[in-house]
Amino acid sequence: MAYEWFVSLRYLRAKRKQTFISIISFISIAGVTLGVAALIVVLAVMTGFHDGVRQQILGNIPHVLIQRQGGGLSDYQQIIKQVRTSPHVTSVAPFVAKEAMLLSHRNVAAVNVKGIEPGHKILNQKFLSIDHKPVSELLFERNGKLPGIVIGLDTATSLGVAIGDSVNVIPPMFTITPFGMIPKMKPFRIVGIFRQGGGFLDTFYAYIDMAQAQSFFDSEGQVSGIEVEVDGFGQARPVAAQLRGEYHFPYVVRSWEDMFGSFLSALKLEKLGLFIVLGIIVLVAAFNIATTLIMVVMEKSKDIAILRSMGATSRSIMKIFLFEGLVIGVLGTGLGAALGVVLAKNADPIIKWLERTLGVKIFDQSVYGMDHFPSVVNSGDVMAVVGVALTICLLATIYPAWQAARMDPAEALRYE
Repeated sequence: MAYEWFVSLRYLRAKRKQTFISIISFISIAGVTLGVAALIVVLAVMTGFHDGVRQQILGNIPHVLIQRQGGGLSDYQQIIKQVRTSPHVTSVAPFVAKEAMLLSHRNVAAVNVKGIEPGHKILNQKFLSIDHKPVSELLFERNGKLPGIVIGLDTATSLGVAIGDSVNVIPPMFTITPFGMIPKMKPFRIVGIFRQGGGFLDTFYAYIDMAQAQSFFDSEGQVSGIEVEVDGFGQARPVAAQLRGEYHFPYVVRSWEDMFGSFLSALKLEKLGLFIVLGIIVLVAAFNIATTLIMVVMEKSKDIAILRSMGATSRSIMKIFLFEGLVIGVLGTGLGAALGVVLAKNADPIIKWLERTLGVKIFDQSVYGMDHFPSVVNSGDVMAVVGVALTICLLATIYPAWQAARMDPAEALRYE
């Protein structure tokens, strides 16, 4: 075994300069390195975009949503107590929601007005507020002034309003008066404006105190639904399945994957497609390994014949070239994995450096709604790439090694 390793490493070296590997071996290693690095970087970027989009969605959407078909929940206090005891549940919050029109300065915007309680996760966002006071205090204070409302930046821009201005909330409800039916309307004061990292759901939500919402929307003693937060994105589906077993019709239990799963599935499918396409790069590099070994077999036919005549078995000859291909594959895959991980972990500063150096905009944060270039290195993806690359490289060495093993030493020395 020792001499087989020694001979295989010797064949990797240049013919004249014993301290350097041959050009052909270097090209083979470089091909595997670039292919593996490209695959790891692209998968990391796709994972980053996937997580970024998911985070934008879950900024406004709960992990699990409990509602009642055909009406509101009147027994929501009892449901909240039961759900809080479920495993993986971190918080439970009721809400009252109603589509409405916001009217101000003769401008109109359609939103979903949601009544929330203190401690709701939307209050953890960054806000523009009155005198930089906490929005959680301004929204729920009851000091005789106009009740507070929090709207998104896109909505505020459409209405032409700012912090401290008032807006009229007009739900699809009517009040009967002696003069006929007139739309129900109530003024609110804007106490906060939020922008959730450019999230595409900002436009559709406005937030008020839940007590105000119950009174204004004629939902005393009822809520529109219950939002359940869990300790991880992946726990939403099993928790929803468990709650469905406890709350049957007319209750409706949905996870965030049920509501937006098709969109995220498209991102997963795109990631799989890129994995397959870029995997072809590694496959091409493996053909370089096969070509290298075939050329080495042709060049070293005399050496092979001498080794056979000295007693080396065909199995030993096959091991020599398998070891040579394995060394190329391991070196290329190892260097490629290291390079890919380094590039993926430093993708954001590298992109910013390229933008400053070249004077071009590569990643527009306003378009993607993310404050940095997304790149998340998943250990599972790295292991998958390494495993696929090593397997392809090993398979590429089988045919050349088999050809060397079956070479007839007498025929090889005949014309020497």
